[in-house]
Amino acid sequence: MDTSRTPATAGTGQVPAQPGQEERVWRAGGLEPMPIRTLPDAPPSVHILGPTVFLVALGVGMGESYMWPRLVLLFGPEIRWLFLIGVTLQAVVMLEMARYAMATGESIFSGAARVFKPLMWFFFVAAILVYIWPGHLSAGAAAFEEITGIPWTVTAVAGLILVGVVFSLAKVIYNLLESVLSILIGVLVLGTAVVAAMVGTWGDVADTVTGMFAFGYFPSEAMSAAWFPVIVGACAFAGPSGMQQMWYTLHLRDSGAGMGAHIPSIRGLRHAGEEEAMPSRGFMFDTDDPAEMAKWRGWRRWVTFDALLLFWGITMLVTISFTVIAQAAVRQDPAVRTAIQGDEREVALTAMADSVSSAGSPVLGTIFLGFIALIGLNATLGLFDSFSRGQADMTHNFVPGAKRFKLSHLYAGFLWGVIAFGILILLFGPADGPSGILDTLAFLSTFAMGAYCVTLLLVNNRMLPKPIRPRWWSNLIIGFGAFFYLGMLFYSLFAFGVVVG
Repeated sequence: MDTSRTPATAGTGQVPAQPGQEERVWRAGGLEPMPIRTLPDAPPSVHILGPTVFLVALGVGMGESYMWPRLVLLFGPEIRWLFLIGVTLQAVVMLEMARYAMATGESIFSGAARVFKPLMWFFFVAAILVYIWPGHLSAGAAAFEEITGIPWTVTAVAGLILVGVVFSLAKVIYNLLESVLSILIGVLVLGTAVVAAMVGTWGDVADTVTGMFAFGYFPSEAMSAAWFPVIVGACAFAGPSGMQQMWYTLHLRDSGAGMGAHIPSIRGLRHAGEEEAMPSRGFMFDTDDPAEMAKWRGWRRWVTFDALLLFWGITMLVTISFTVIAQAAVRQDPAVRTAIQGDEREVALTAMADSVSSAGSPVLGTIFLGFIALIGLNATLGLFDSFSRGQADMTHNFVPGAKRFKLSHLYAGFLWGVIAFGILILLFGPADGPSGILDTLAFLSTFAMGAYCVTLLLVNNRMLPKPIRPRWWSNLIIGFGAFFYLGMLFYSLFAFGVVVG
């Protein structure tokens, strides 16, 4: 059989059909070639719901509600220029993650394995080290305790079990999660905006917005062992942090975006028997066909709308709202600044809620804490699903013998495994997790982000056909991302001996 290839980087090539040969394939890296299939028609560019709701749910968390408002109170709104860089960089990362996922139907983990399998296993291990700790749900449960008086450990354990039961009973997990998170995000965005409008002033809004363009502002007190690592962590938490962008490729696939339409969806444990057989590789479309390339451009417009409006816009709106609330809180009660300077997140959030109450009504403080509880639930739903989805995908495709299990069974195993570990930590471990765990989590999260920028450059520029590879400016931005995350992280490590405050 003729195995000649068109010229391509790193030994990749689209092999044309030969007489007697049933299908054409695209060879990328050392893994199984991808058969050529038809690219589905792209949906309208302007839309409301989509896979981006997962990134919004995962991204609107500690960074937007606490870390950046705290930095504004400490160093002024001018420090927000770093947030603008961080969230804009993540929007470009989102577009480049989507490029590979929509072109092949594979996750970025499979793309990494095509480049170099140990690169994929690094992310497999990093996910376990970073995301098995139930920190987000604990923070949300602590806020819920302020409202109801129910001990946070009880709420957190109940929340973990509820997440497991809901995902296990779902027929198609993606459909359930998209619906639930869309409602929660809508309540969060509108609610925080209303509270901010009630307690803040137009001056607070102006300071918050104009501060994003004070490029280069960096007060001397920020260059310290106490606060520079905090700024590094905040930059990583400007939007979804750690591996959350990588998991987004799995949500794209499960939603049927691009060539993901040729891959079956993951089902809940109760409906695992209905799952179709998962292919061991993705698919590629004919990049030499003008009609197929026209459809590809339609898909790129669709995901660009997601990146710019739904992801960048909603993340920016929520963090502006929380920053306005924080400024109003400190104006009402200057003592809140002292609380926010402390290490205890719960103390700071309680102080902010008290100040919000004093600005209007006790009901506002309760609503504010309710939003924090909602953030914890949002993040837990998204993180536990994404962690289980990512680990199951890598296990199914690359662990010998794993293919005898359905992907849904592997997903359920990782899901209930992380839930069981979380319950043990909540009941028998230290209240905030093992001593020193935050240092490790911050280091691995920021390091993973620098690593996935490097991975993106390798995957998209070596594993995709030339007509659909990134433009030079996109590669430049992703390269800057690797320098931004890894440079700040290692400077903090070597200059101050710490990676997080």
